[in-house]
Amino acid sequence: MTSTNSPTLVVMAAGLGSRYGGLKQLDVVGPSGESIMDYSIYDAIRAGFSKVVFVIRKDIEAGFRESVGARFASRIAVEYVFQELDGLPSGRTKPWGTAHAVLVAAEAIQTPLAVINADDFYGAASFRLLAQHFGSGSPDDAMVAYPLRNTLSPFGTVSRGICELDFDGYLSGIRELTRIAADGEHAQNTNSNGHVTPLTGDELVSMNIWGFTPAIFPALREYFGRFVSKHADDVNTEAFLPSFVDEMIAAGRARVRVLQTYGPSFGITYREDLPRVATSIRALIAAGQYPERLS
Repeated sequence: MTSTNSPTLVVMAAGLGSRYGGLKQLDVVGPSGESIMDYSIYDAIRAGFSKVVFVIRKDIEAGFRESVGARFASRIAVEYVFQELDGLPSGRTKPWGTAHAVLVAAEAIQTPLAVINADDFYGAASFRLLAQHFGSGSPDDAMVAYPLRNTLSPFGTVSRGICELDFDGYLSGIRELTRIAADGEHAQNTNSNGHVTPLTGDELVSMNIWGFTPAIFPALREYFGRFVSKHADDVNTEAFLPSFVDEMIAAGRARVRVLQTYGPSFGITYREDLPRVATSIRALIAAGQYPERLS
C-alpha cells in the first residue's frame, strides 16, 4: 500500500533519445546491471518515497517491466502509465514533451510527487531535499538546482534551464538555453543564429527534478490543452515542463522553492557519455555511497 504521507516518484522515460540513438533508459551503468534510473529509485526509497510511476511508451513496456520495474517491485509500489499519441493531432512520431508526460500520470498520483528524467543521475541529496520539503507541509512547489558546470557533457552541447531566483530563494523565471557547451572552466551557449552567450558555470540550472502537489494537475491540463490547440500542426514542438512552470510563476499561480545541491549530477545525452557515467558510479560505490548491488 502507498502511504498517503509519503511522496511518489514520477520517472519520465518515454523519450526517443534522438541525439543518443536507442533506448538509453535501459543501458547498464552499474556493476551489477543497473541502469541510471535504478540509482534514482534507490535514492528515492532511502528518502522515504513509497511509490514510483514510470511514464513510458507501450512499445517498450515488456522490456521495461523486466529490466527496471522488476528490480524494485518488492520494495516500492510500482505503476506504469503510457505517453502515447492517441486522441491527439496526428502526424507526430514523437511524444508531446515533459509537460504531457507528467499529465498522463495524473490518475496514478494521490500524494506529493517528484518528477525526474530517466536518463539523469541526481544524487541522494536531491531526493532527501525534496522529501524534507514535502515533510515540512509547505504548499509550495519545489525544484532542485545544480551549478551549471556540474551538469555538462564533454561530448557535445546540452539544454539547460538557467534559473532566476528572487530574494527569498524562490524561482522567478527560467531561461532555456539549448546549446550549452563547456568553455574551459566556464561555459557558453550558441544560439541558432550563431550568437554566443558567455556563462560563468556557477549559474543554477534545472535538471528537470521537480516537486509538486496533485493540485498542479488542473492547471497542467489547461496549459497542455492550450498548447495542443496552438501547435496542432507542428510535429516537432514539445510542451516542456519548465515552460509550464515559468508561465505559472509569471501569472502568480505558483511559488517554487529552489533547493540547491552541489552533489554530483550527470546524465547520458550522448552514447559517449556512457563510460564516463559508469566510472562516476564506480567512484560513488568506492566512496561507500552505494552498494555493489542495489537489489
